[in-house]
This record gives sequence, C-alpha cells and structure tokens, in this order.
Amino acid sequence: MTLTGKVALVTGAGSGIGKAAAFVLAREGATVGALGRTPAQLHETVSQIETCGGKALVLTADVSKPDQVEQAIDKLVEKCERLDAVFANAGINGVWAPVEEITPEEWDRTIDINLKGTFLTVKYSVPHLKKTRGSIVICSSVQGTRMFSVTGSSVYAASKAAQASFAKKIAVELGPVGVRVNVVCPGWIQSEIEENTFRRNTAEIEVQPDRSNYPQGAIPLTGGTPADAEDVAKLVAFLVSEDARHISGTEVWIDGAESLVVG
Repeated sequence: MTLTGKVALVTGAGSGIGKAAAFVLAREGATVGALGRTPAQLHETVSQIETCGGKALVLTADVSKPDQVEQAIDKLVEKCERLDAVFANAGINGVWAPVEEITPEEWDRTIDINLKGTFLTVKYSVPHLKKTRGSIVICSSVQGTRMFSVTGSSVYAASKAAQASFAKKIAVELGPVGVRVNVVCPGWIQSEIEENTFRRNTAEIEVQPDRSNYPQGAIPLTGGTPADAEDVAKLVAFLVSEDARHISGTEVWIDGAESLVVG
C-alpha cells in the first residue's frame, strides 16, 4: 500500500471520479477526507470505505465558499495531524449554450465551483502540504486543454483551461518547498457529471460536419468504450505517491487518445 500513513483530501467525493478517488486512495492506505456539498452522498462514500477496512471522514463544504473550505481542511488536519495529498476534483459541467445566451449568473456559477473552488482548496491546503512536502492533483478536462470541438461548452472549457494554467504556475511556485502539482485531463468517463449538464440550443451552433459515429469509434484505444472513474482514480493515486516524486507541472490526458481524434 503506497500511501500508508498518509492523509488525503478529495473534493467532490460524493460521486463520480471523486468517489472513486476516495476509494482508491483509501485502498492504498491513506486516511481520506471526503469533502462535498451533499452529506448523504459523503456518508455513503465514507461508510463504504470503512466497510472495506479503510479510513475516511466526512467534510461538508461548498468549495466556492472560503470559510467552509478553510474550516473543512482545518477539521481534517486537526483530526489527522497532517495533510499529504489533495485531489481538487469538485466541479460541474454547468450550462452549455451559445455564448450570447449564457447569462452572467450561469458563467459565475461554473467559474465559482470549478476555478474558484480549485483555488480555495489549494490555498487552504498549501500551508499543511508544505510541512509534509505533499502533492496536489487538479482535475481538469480534455476540454479547454486539447479538445475544442464540443460547441456550447465555452464556460466549462474556460474553467478547465484556467485550472491547467493555474496548476503550472503554482508547480513552479511550490517546487522549491517540495510540493508537487499535476493535472489530470479526463475524456469521456462514465460518471454522474452529466446530471449537472444543462444544454440549451446547442444544436444550432454545431460545427462538426458529421458526428454520426460519435462517441462510437471516437476513442481509438477502445473503439468507443469510455473509461471508468476508477481509471482516473488510479492515475491520481500514482501522481500523489512517491513513485511520481519527480513529476510536477504536468498535464496527463486520460482519454484513450479521443481528444486527438475529435479535438
């Protein structure tokens, strides 16, 4: 178990990639702080981890609220006396629509959760990570980094591109104190994030000449079969482990080469 004795924070741990990451990190020996906005989901995550012999605790917070994020991280460190790894994963797809139809409020909500939430998670974790020479992984996306063909998702893609840029800047800043920062960029993953996607009039701005074979066949590695959330979780576990001790400031796309075909 590569993370025995370590303490990890996972945001958005109630479902999807975050839930899978919480399980995998716990399976690798870490005590996991499962952070999210929905207590029932978090309690289910923690209960299932404990049933499998792992250690975890519920941290209820909205990642866009500074006081809530700071208090949740302080609670985790107070309980576990350290923090070694952070997976800043919480995010939404938000509203996908023609740019002139996106309201300022819709823009703000996506940016607040995806980008501001990442910033706050990092900001309040860094003082503790400096003490342990810990590691940060940020969950970005193929969108905004290597794929630009999905029309209507301009706000989401902007937030994901900004996450990747932010990660690279702080990788340089935090490198001298031994804190590593990396980015995972998932493609099509089987998860619940589609429940937070609201499409409005996107058909009228579609620019792809033919998507009849998408997503079937659009992932060269699998012929169209998407990855599981656990595939991303295993990558996160590697990146926060000592096996990745010289990897920092790096984006890792996990999409079966999908974004090279439909980007």
